[in-house]
Amino acid sequence: MASLEEVRAERLKKLELLKENGMLAYPIATKRSLSVADALASFAKLSKDHKKITLVGRVMAIRGQGALAFFNLRDEEATIQGFLKRDEMDEKLFALFQDTVDIGDFIECTGTLFMTKRKERTLEIKDWKMLTKSLRPLPDMWSGLQDVEERFRKRYLDMIMSEEVRARFKLRSKIITEIRAFLNAADYLEVETPLLQSLAGGALAEPFNTHHNALDIDLSLRIAPELYLKKLLVGGFPRVYELGRNFRNEGIDATHNPEFTMLEFYAAYETCASQMAFVEKLMKTLVKNVNKKALVASGDDIIDFSKKFTVTSFLDLFKRYAGLESPETMSRDDWKLAAERAGVRVEPHDSIEKIMDNVYKKTCRPKMIQPTFIIDYPAGFSPFAKKQEKDPTLIDRFQLVVGGIEMVNAFSELNDPLEQKARYEEQDVKKKGGEGDVSPSDEDYLEAIEYGLPPAGGVGIGIDRVVMLLTNTRNIREVVLFPTMRPESNQ
Repeated sequence: MASLEEVRAERLKKLELLKENGMLAYPIATKRSLSVADALASFAKLSKDHKKITLVGRVMAIRGQGALAFFNLRDEEATIQGFLKRDEMDEKLFALFQDTVDIGDFIECTGTLFMTKRKERTLEIKDWKMLTKSLRPLPDMWSGLQDVEERFRKRYLDMIMSEEVRARFKLRSKIITEIRAFLNAADYLEVETPLLQSLAGGALAEPFNTHHNALDIDLSLRIAPELYLKKLLVGGFPRVYELGRNFRNEGIDATHNPEFTMLEFYAAYETCASQMAFVEKLMKTLVKNVNKKALVASGDDIIDFSKKFTVTSFLDLFKRYAGLESPETMSRDDWKLAAERAGVRVEPHDSIEKIMDNVYKKTCRPKMIQPTFIIDYPAGFSPFAKKQEKDPTLIDRFQLVVGGIEMVNAFSELNDPLEQKARYEEQDVKKKGGEGDVSPSDEDYLEAIEYGLPPAGGVGIGIDRVVMLLTNTRNIREVVLFPTMRPESNQ
């Protein structure tokens, strides 16, 4: 088998041969008259009329038989067979096709449609020209890209070789379009807030840091748009949303990528409870419009979106799934012991909330397959959620878990600037103690809400995870076009 270098050298020779014969290998324009899909849809009429048409696309297979040449031409999602016969076209042009065209090239073909004896719809070509001469060979058509890392690293090849991959990313686009339509119909205003922030806040995560030379200031890539969106509520916009990229300097696993797509929306005068109902309606509408039915396959499980979502208390989950009888009274040492029993690592600086959360992720969350809202979190779990009026030891927060994966995080937004300052101070103490996933004090945000932040319900939805659910994939890198990868040179 020829090496890549040998194949490339051979294709460079073919490139020169095209030039020697006066054919451009990378022309500006094409005379395409219709797409392959349209040609196939109108095949009966076009073939009957013997109308000459011009199609373009990528050559995906070539079969030569001396004076005859057959190949597959793919344009977008449709493929048609091309046919050349030496006696029926310019002999020099026929020879140039055989001598220069490879699988992977883009070409323009002009001819008429006919049906072969094997009932194959075919374009009989009278004229052709090169549109793009490829210099590297495509992966084998039958085996495709075998190396998973290579698939993610060279997504363009993954999409060329796999119709399933192309379909997945088309569906992702539809999912995002449907979400936008749902929010727009509910009178939410789409906005854009800074990706570069002087202080990365709004979530418990470590940021990526950089430096702006002209201003000579340190900046961070945002970990969440939350604080800016709530400033817009202060400024008088009652309902806002942003759908865009967040960046968190964290590990990579099946549900985490350092850059990811997040939807956050905030509505004045809404609560955790009202937003919970809104999220349930959003998810059911999304499943109906995208999946066309209420049952969604997730691995070996079938998730039913036709029923009302289950609601359960956070602490009750430990009783049900982790075998802990009284989680509400457990000390940090008790939680540390429970973590060790569950095989969860505990760092010396981890807060009790951090340990609880890690135990939950290991023992409880994977077991919640059907849509489940989790409520009644201990107060230390979020610096931005209001405490419940009936029980100040808990916050007015919910998460939605589906298929064992967190999809949504939401709460009634804390709008008391004095309490917010006190919560920030608690976060600062955790940071000094060595905990990295904290939200640092933000004086600019505190000043903004001192002008008055209306009561509001805020929601964050991980778009990549929603796409994972609706495409039945179990790794986030399957639904991100170009996931973060270690460079090949660093392997």
